[in-house]
Amino acid sequence: MSLFARLKADCAADWQAYTQHPFVAGLADGTLAEAAFRHYLVQDYLFLIQFARAYALAVYKSDTLADMQSAAETMNGILNTEMQLHVGYCAGYGISAAEMEQAPEAAECTAYTRFVLDAGMAGDILDLHVALSPCVIGYGEIGARLAADPATKRDGNPYLSWIEMYSGDDYADVMRGAIARIDRLGTERLTEARYERVSRLFATATRLEADFWSMGLDADG
Repeated sequence: MSLFARLKADCAADWQAYTQHPFVAGLADGTLAEAAFRHYLVQDYLFLIQFARAYALAVYKSDTLADMQSAAETMNGILNTEMQLHVGYCAGYGISAAEMEQAPEAAECTAYTRFVLDAGMAGDILDLHVALSPCVIGYGEIGARLAADPATKRDGNPYLSWIEMYSGDDYADVMRGAIARIDRLGTERLTEARYERVSRLFATATRLEADFWSMGLDADG
């Protein structure tokens, strides 16, 4: 079993709670309150800023030039492409970049992003990518599942574009690349004695991702 598959299997309950969270169900059937989604969008912008820092750390933690280049490319993509796409998407909800930049970070956003950075600072490149993986891989899995589910609402669903974004070919490539990276790093660096720590990192990051969904629902409530 590959490392990512093993982590996911050993964290099955937490992974299901994250990927099948009520927030995700609301995206699928279009019933998620707009206020909840708007709050999520603002926090996701702040989240991306911290994730760019995580990939900058991945450059430093990498052992090979190829891994440094890959991490730098991802960081550049976040800062110069993904964030601009996010700004354009949020403009459709009347949310400006200035408004998002001035918004305070929610505790859930701070908790997850600083956990990722701490995991990378205290550990190595494998620890960092394991902590990143519930976000990078989980969104792709969620998008693919919702897109393939006939119960997902298409007509009149205000969140269909979000589902299409994370179920598209471009993001599927990102997800597959992240899985391959973790599996390769596991082959290079993982020992059975170390697995328990890596598994705890993955489980905690997965729960923090679920908390990020809950944050939006709490904001609406």
